[in-house]
Amino acid sequence: MEIQELLETAIQRNASDLHIMVGAFSTLRIDGRLEPVTNTSPITADLAEKLVFSLCSPEQKEILLTNKEIDFSFALGEVARFRVNCFYQKGYLSASLRLIPMKIRSLEELHLPHILTNFTKLPQGLILVTGPTGHGKSTSLAAMINQINSERPCHIVTIEDPIEYIYPSRKALIAQRELHLDTHSWEIALRSVLREDPDVVLLGEMRDYETISAVLTIAETGHLVFATLHTNSAAQTIDRMIDVFPEHQQTQVRMQLSNVLEGVVSQRLLPAIEGGRFPATELLLMTPAVRSVVREGKTHLIDNMILTSGEIGMCTLEMSLADLVKSGQISLESALSYSLRPDDLMRRVKGSVTTK
Repeated sequence: MEIQELLETAIQRNASDLHIMVGAFSTLRIDGRLEPVTNTSPITADLAEKLVFSLCSPEQKEILLTNKEIDFSFALGEVARFRVNCFYQKGYLSASLRLIPMKIRSLEELHLPHILTNFTKLPQGLILVTGPTGHGKSTSLAAMINQINSERPCHIVTIEDPIEYIYPSRKALIAQRELHLDTHSWEIALRSVLREDPDVVLLGEMRDYETISAVLTIAETGHLVFATLHTNSAAQTIDRMIDVFPEHQQTQVRMQLSNVLEGVVSQRLLPAIEGGRFPATELLLMTPAVRSVVREGKTHLIDNMILTSGEIGMCTLEMSLADLVKSGQISLESALSYSLRPDDLMRRVKGSVTTK
């Protein structure tokens, strides 16, 4: 068995992920579900080493053997790219590979709210895309960045670990920096980005106090910043960003965040009835009222503000899930399994049936 054979199988079956683990069949994630590749033999320790090391350059192999884990990207010719995480488990080499298509899909092709195009036209501010791992955050960000690339003659700098989507040459000048390959750390890259004359900055992930602090500063100094965070809702996102700071700084951070934040998109990918996956999104837009709530530390009011601001494009996760159920895109069972407020979801779905 060769690694190219497995990667081609993942592409042919439209998998989002490929897993290599000793003692198990190579396994694909298709439409959110794990499916073993049973026409192959279970992976042995020797085969795992052969497959994993064939993905690595000599330098990456050395880092993997020293640190016991590594992240990098791998290109299968002009066909596709993969984000690779190699690691040890129970003393054996393993790998998880995320398929990154060469073509960057548009917001429309991803079935995301049209209002997200407004974010790409902003001159400055902070846009956050949040949600669990594997639910399309990077793909949504890539769609917005590529729209800017197609429409604006500006300088875009991305800082990623590793580089995922490769942006085509259009109107923008795009510098893509990869951790370890192009920079030694997030902190150094974020400190130097302001000297690189950017208009737009994409940060793959806000990980800690230092990166969140740097992102706020970059947005505050007149740049448009896109970033991700692993949170479940807009209110939780704002709380998480504030809570990483020492208590004596939190009042100042609330003020900064209320000034620079322009929107939070929290998304989930759900299995569609007819195959594939559909996004459900919670969308927070920073109106004067929301900015005031953030400044005053009353983030518990945000959910209700989203609920009552549908006319300007805001949307709760339950509103989005209910729309997908009513349009026949996803099942009610799937919607309930992803809902944060199942009772609210059921009221919305039943209410629509009653009114019909």
